[in-house]
Amino acid sequence: MKELSQATPSKIVLLVIDGLGGLPHPESGQTELETAHTPNLDELAGKSICGMSSPVAAGITPGSAPGHLALFGYNPVDCLIGRGVLEALGIDFDLRPGDVATRGNFCTVDAQGLICDRRAGRVSSTVSAKLCALLDRQEFEGIQVIVKPVKDHRLVVVFRGSGLSEKVTDSDPQKLGAAPKEVKPLAEDAGLMARVANQFLQFAANALKDHAPANMILLRGFSEKPCFTTMNEIYKLKTAAIASYPMYRGLSKVVGMDVLPTGPTLNDEIATYKANFEKYDFFFIHVKATDAAGEDGDFERKVKALEELDKVLPEILALKPDVVAVSGDHSTPAVIEGHSWHEVPVLIYSKYCRPDKVCRFSETDCLQGGLGHIPATDIMPLAMANALKLGKFGA
Repeated sequence: MKELSQATPSKIVLLVIDGLGGLPHPESGQTELETAHTPNLDELAGKSICGMSSPVAAGITPGSAPGHLALFGYNPVDCLIGRGVLEALGIDFDLRPGDVATRGNFCTVDAQGLICDRRAGRVSSTVSAKLCALLDRQEFEGIQVIVKPVKDHRLVVVFRGSGLSEKVTDSDPQKLGAAPKEVKPLAEDAGLMARVANQFLQFAANALKDHAPANMILLRGFSEKPCFTTMNEIYKLKTAAIASYPMYRGLSKVVGMDVLPTGPTLNDEIATYKANFEKYDFFFIHVKATDAAGEDGDFERKVKALEELDKVLPEILALKPDVVAVSGDHSTPAVIEGHSWHEVPVLIYSKYCRPDKVCRFSETDCLQGGLGHIPATDIMPLAMANALKLGKFGA
């Protein structure tokens, strides 16, 4: 890909609707996308070539990081990255060599120590910041523990000192009715990391016991900062990321994008896109509300989020980018209340695409599209080709 890529003035927009894919509601028999009134997405689909994409592989439920890396053209199996690093970079935390970062969730545990809410009612960022201050700057066995708020119930915990390893298990069982897990080493040199993490978790349990609903934390995604070849190097692009949620800003930094300052709303993101359109030739625009609603099992809220996105789509198209690719990093069906293994609808629009007969952007319709079933890693090369940014292979 690097050898075929060439710089041109054409512009690409990759619109990622987080958790886009869904499943039919048991009463209506329609998915969230099929239920939503999305005339602008449907009109764009009618001019595009559509299909279904698989973020990782058949039957595999992806996390957000591998789902996005696939959309950026990276093999998510080869390019592993922990959630902790993404959260830390997303809040502009200065990770040092040897640091191990992990993502944290404030959660609620009952009198028996069992998890009854993995997100502590999605406590506000204001509350989270105060609780993080209670936990910050502890030290165990010579290892400093730095705790910083991210957004709402999420936080990042960075372990700093010598002899640390990312090769430990998570404390988050990722299900209700279970107790937080003990962190265990996965390699011989990870014993110190596991001990310190468990000591910190015990400290947190004592410090937070009177702060229900946020009376405990869960840790997952222990990781050190990786070094990837950047998208700019691979594709010869000047890339920009527009995302309000810290984790996706962090991921964008890992692959070398310029992360543009933006506000918390979708309208803020669109305003940022408009203000910077002439400066870049690739834009990653991230929409979070769909995924959050799906994880909460709120079918109607996910429908509303899709409809809100549809209303601003004309503002993205009005600047006439040469290529528009729309998809999601994974499916988050409200009926499952979490990520799933199901394929994700995708469309690619340009004046050089071969439009198919799809006239509605939905799971059922995209199943009939001309792209067929493709790995998500194919989306970026197809976008590049449609932007005339790939040269000929061979003589």
